[in-house]
Amino acid sequence: MMPQPGGMPYAGGAPQHPGAQPRRDADAPGGMPAREPEHRGGELRRRDTDPTGRRASAAFEDTQAMLAAQAGAGSRSGEGGARRRRAGRGAGGPGGPGEPARPGGPGGPGGYGPGDGDGEDEPKTRRWTRFLPNWKIVMASFVVLSAGVFGMIAVAYANTPIPETAQASVDDQGSVVYYRDKKTPIARLGVKRTPVKISQIPKHVQDAVIALENKSFRTDSGIDFSGMARSVWSTVSGAQLQGASTITQQMARNYYDGLSQEVSVQRKIKEIFVAVKISKTLEKDEILERYLNIIYFGRGAYGIQAASKAFFNKNDVGKLTPQEGAYLAGRIQNPDAFDIQEKAGNYAATKERFGAALRNMAEIDPAAYGKYAGSSFEDLKFAKVKVSQTFKGIKGYMLNIVFRELKGRGITQEDLETKGYKVYTTFDKKMMEEAQKAVKARTAGLESTIHASIASVDPKNGRVLAFYSGDDFVNDFNNRAFDSTKQAASAFKPYVLAAWLESGRSLDSYVDGMATIKMPGTTPISNAGNQAFGAIDMIKAMASSVNTVFVQMGEAVTLPEVARIAKEAGVGETAKYNPSYGGKNAVDYAVDEQKFQVTIGSASVTAVEQAAGYSIFANEGKHADWHTVVKVTKIDGSPVLAEQATVRQVISPESAADATVALQAVVKGGTGATANIGSRPVAGKTGTNNGYKDAWFVGFTPQIVTAVGMSKDVPYNKAGTRKLKVDKYGLPSRKIDDSKILWKEEPMPSFIGGGGTPTQIWHDYMQAVTAKDEVQQFPPRANTGSQSNLATPKPTPSATPTMDDNPFPDSGDGGGDWPSDGGDGEPDNPDGRECPWDGSCDVGDDGSGDGPPNGEITENGAPGAIGAPGAAIMPTPAASGRRP
Repeated sequence: MMPQPGGMPYAGGAPQHPGAQPRRDADAPGGMPAREPEHRGGELRRRDTDPTGRRASAAFEDTQAMLAAQAGAGSRSGEGGARRRRAGRGAGGPGGPGEPARPGGPGGPGGYGPGDGDGEDEPKTRRWTRFLPNWKIVMASFVVLSAGVFGMIAVAYANTPIPETAQASVDDQGSVVYYRDKKTPIARLGVKRTPVKISQIPKHVQDAVIALENKSFRTDSGIDFSGMARSVWSTVSGAQLQGASTITQQMARNYYDGLSQEVSVQRKIKEIFVAVKISKTLEKDEILERYLNIIYFGRGAYGIQAASKAFFNKNDVGKLTPQEGAYLAGRIQNPDAFDIQEKAGNYAATKERFGAALRNMAEIDPAAYGKYAGSSFEDLKFAKVKVSQTFKGIKGYMLNIVFRELKGRGITQEDLETKGYKVYTTFDKKMMEEAQKAVKARTAGLESTIHASIASVDPKNGRVLAFYSGDDFVNDFNNRAFDSTKQAASAFKPYVLAAWLESGRSLDSYVDGMATIKMPGTTPISNAGNQAFGAIDMIKAMASSVNTVFVQMGEAVTLPEVARIAKEAGVGETAKYNPSYGGKNAVDYAVDEQKFQVTIGSASVTAVEQAAGYSIFANEGKHADWHTVVKVTKIDGSPVLAEQATVRQVISPESAADATVALQAVVKGGTGATANIGSRPVAGKTGTNNGYKDAWFVGFTPQIVTAVGMSKDVPYNKAGTRKLKVDKYGLPSRKIDDSKILWKEEPMPSFIGGGGTPTQIWHDYMQAVTAKDEVQQFPPRANTGSQSNLATPKPTPSATPTMDDNPFPDSGDGGGDWPSDGGDGEPDNPDGRECPWDGSCDVGDDGSGDGPPNGEITENGAPGAIGAPGAAIMPTPAASGRRP
């Protein structure tokens, strides 16, 4: 008989169903299940049974059981079939008594025991598996996704064109720096490549580059996935012997226009596509030829031929040896860093790369290169680092300061040599030449340790029109006009007068010109020769440079107010980069440390700071920050940088006009009479510190402000007991290490005082450069402020004394502005400084001076150079680090 729903065969009785208990007969012994009466042969069926002999209620129960079973199976598919049967069914039991043919009792076959199949007692920790997707769905999704990705790659690859235009830099697009006429070049920058054919390059040189940069170059499709993996591993492990980009990729990136150097996934993918296509269209030799003609090796050498000359002095690349080829191949990875390290005498990195190249060459072709694997790095004979003639003479000083200014605005020397810029400077060629001519004429026959500097600034816009720092930047690279900080001496007094006028006081005010004055926190300050002037007005005090008057003026207006005006005029900023000043402006340092000495010029300044500072008098109280670059454009004329000239009002036009009146008196009949250049109006101020160690004349016409400064810097042994022999530039032998040199500032001959040689140089130079200028007049006296006497004027003020036959008397700035060295007023020196107050004897942390003789931009973030701005530091030849 077929089994019925519910999983139970039946034989004339009702089947059991889930949840139903076996029907028991109350009369049956032991509560055994009741037995249904059988129908046999001619007996009538009972009325309550179906045609099969079952009761109608049993049929209904069977239907309910079947539906319940189906519902349970649907809700537990995937998790319960077999488990339900294991958990729900009891162990089979024997058939009922006397009826072996009937189904077993409770728990028997077909019956349900505890855990009746509804899953309530199943372990819940196993139910999470219902959330796992079918593996077929996973595989189908992966196939679809992969097809989509590969489809997109195929479309992108197909739509990536092969570049046809070479970068302009491939033909060496250097930069040109022009004088202010915008036509005359100061210098052309950038290394000219010398292209060579692949047939001219020895195979061992080719193989050296391939061995270190891209071993699979000859066989790969332009990309090397195994090389990329090795690169990642090398980076992680620290080996870094091979880059991820193949030679084809590097060539594409550096040769073709349209492939930028930016670091991005998009650029890298495009580069890969281009490399693959190039590899299919160009022969390997052509790819390698282009690569070796454009890649940068260091020392300014672009291309293998230039590198052959720069490193081994070989004009013919065909003469390079396998070892030399291995060295050059090793430099491709990071030429800038290797230049810097070798400059410092550290060859460890390039030696390691040299060895790696030889080992890789031996792996590629043991028969040809195995014998070179153990070659000694020390056997290489390098060419001496040569300084380009671009920086020779006075041009080097101009390029040095231009490079420094451009670097501060985001354009590096490397950019100038590779990106093709036109740089328009503020320099006037004739004025530069006249400055050098005037200095050489007036200093001929002086000791080579006596140096002069000149700086001329247009007061309307702050442009540096000309300057003089030395005769040859290659041999004497101290850019003194911008870096040599010297005591301003009495040339600082105009800023005190400006503060006086700004406070509402007038030129007609009288102050006692006593011989000596003692102020709080300052040693006694005296006039030259302890001369007493009595009560004098501002014009007389300025013309005769009376120290004690300016001390009292500073006290009246307060030292912070004097410092404010001087600093807003741009004075003292360079000193911030001298460690001795602790990051302070020189004027602030002088106020803090030397108190009232600042009123007579203890602050350290540079020539260009003084020229730009006096612009407030020549330009109606306005100051424009000095600068040397007018604009930068690309070769096609499109703009890159505009002029950066910040103009601010420092003092009122009235104060500027009245201060100029007092400064004109210095030239008309005071300590600066030698500066007179005829009908052209001139105003200015002399300055000389104690012992004639620093001397100045800062003067101006309505169109130009020029500062001339002089000092004597002498090298000693480190102990300071013995002078060192110097060359014609005032520098000791370059064989002596900088750390073993002590620089001292010493007195100059007395005729070099501020009213002497500096004023004569100013006169000669300004007479030449203004000869064709229109004669303009200064604004008339404004008579600003009111009389504010600090002393009772004499009933009949004496006339301004006339000059005698000696134009440089022992008064005012003839050398007597500063107290003598006998301790009667000289301020304390900053800690650790040999020379008084200024930075002339300090050297930087590395003992170097302004910078290397090839014009390399310095790295310390200062507008000046590495080392003390005023020190005549011995230069150290070195190559600059550049890359394409």
